[in-house]
Amino acid sequence: MLLIKQKNQKIINKYSIKKILIIIFFILLIDRINNNKINNYELNKNYNDLQKFINFPFPNKLKNKIRLGVYIYEMKGGGAQRVTALLLNYIHEIRIIDIFLFTLNVKEINEYKIPDNIKRIFLKNENINNLIIEIKKKKINVLLYQFPNFNEINILNKLESINTIFYRHSSIFYGIYNKLYFIKTTYKEYFNSKYIISLIPLENDYIFHKWGITTSILMDNFITYEYDIIIPSDLSSNIIVMLGRADDIEKRFDIGIQTMEYIVKEIPTAKMKIISRLDKIEYLQNLIYNLNLENKIFFVGYTLNPEIYFKNSSLHIFPTLTEAFPMALSEIKIFGIPTILLGLDYLTLSKKGTIIIYDEMPESIAKESIKIMKNKKYLKKLGRKARLSMKRFNNIQLAKKWIKLILSVYNGEIYYKILQNNDTKLSNKTALKILINQVKLIKKRKTIYFNTTIDDFLNFNYLMNFNFQI
Repeated sequence: MLLIKQKNQKIINKYSIKKILIIIFFILLIDRINNNKINNYELNKNYNDLQKFINFPFPNKLKNKIRLGVYIYEMKGGGAQRVTALLLNYIHEIRIIDIFLFTLNVKEINEYKIPDNIKRIFLKNENINNLIIEIKKKKINVLLYQFPNFNEINILNKLESINTIFYRHSSIFYGIYNKLYFIKTTYKEYFNSKYIISLIPLENDYIFHKWGITTSILMDNFITYEYDIIIPSDLSSNIIVMLGRADDIEKRFDIGIQTMEYIVKEIPTAKMKIISRLDKIEYLQNLIYNLNLENKIFFVGYTLNPEIYFKNSSLHIFPTLTEAFPMALSEIKIFGIPTILLGLDYLTLSKKGTIIIYDEMPESIAKESIKIMKNKKYLKKLGRKARLSMKRFNNIQLAKKWIKLILSVYNGEIYYKILQNNDTKLSNKTALKILINQVKLIKKRKTIYFNTTIDDFLNFNYLMNFNFQI
């Protein structure tokens, strides 16, 4: 009898435990549902507030946070890295977006500062498959990709689960001067890309449309310094600066160095400071030595704070072959320092406070440099124009446009098209005038294009079939 009672008690206890567990399960489930409702309510409240802030509405509600992936090899050194850091700093507090930064290198010394709450994933190597594995694992919704690798662009274009924004940091002219390699490979892939960022009005508003690439949107780069807190250069010394990657042949620092040979003859107190990394610059140091300019030109090394050399500089020589939205130029101009450019009239930053020369002769650059530096009234006038031209670049407004871009890509192509159409376009007349200047320069620099017409450069198929032989 006792055994039967004990057995029955065990059955009752087992039944009770099972019942209790079921009750607990349902309590936890209800609690989770309620928490999800609260979290979803908060998420969409933040989403609605954000839409009001950017003045760009979307009809759909969010079920989860938008997961944004940003891919860059490293976080130090060049303009693309600096722009990426600025972007991350401006959008990391958006509550509806989780940011994942994919890099090849682990954290290094002299990296540009990024917020601590950004999740950083270190990839094993450059193999695109490693990136794809990680972006799928992290369930990335929108990916920001920043390289001209046509194979990788092709692969990313075929991924249906991820919307990729292709952020271009160079101009079409870079492709034209490099044996059309990027035109025939990378740009060919852009025909299948839904979302492309261009930094150049001429290509975004005119050339791309002539070619048949209609999915690009014009953006500016973020500005490194805040306009209102910068004390401009007093332009008191005869110091000339060059800023950038001196080891890059296409930055053409050798032309700027050769210019000093003529400048110091007219202005003996003139000096040049080159702000750059010091590796792979032996050929430039030899050039300085051969021109007997060791006491006139100085490499000051790489720094995260180049502004220490801007305080009393009077002129910036920027001899680079091609650019898109150069950080060096924006930093110099905001300090009110005039710039000499070699043909870069297609840049958003090219107007006001600049002198554009359409040849490569050091004598021509020196002539303009001497004219500017000897006439203090003219120098200050150019400096004021340079600085005032930067007032229209507003990082907060640009951050809003980036948020619109990310949300538009997430919500679908129709919203991206609306965003595209909201931009003010470069007129065909202005675009054609700039293009004529560029084609004249191209023919001077690359004689193989001597018989190539404006219409030829606007014909993508012509460029694809162009036989580039030296």
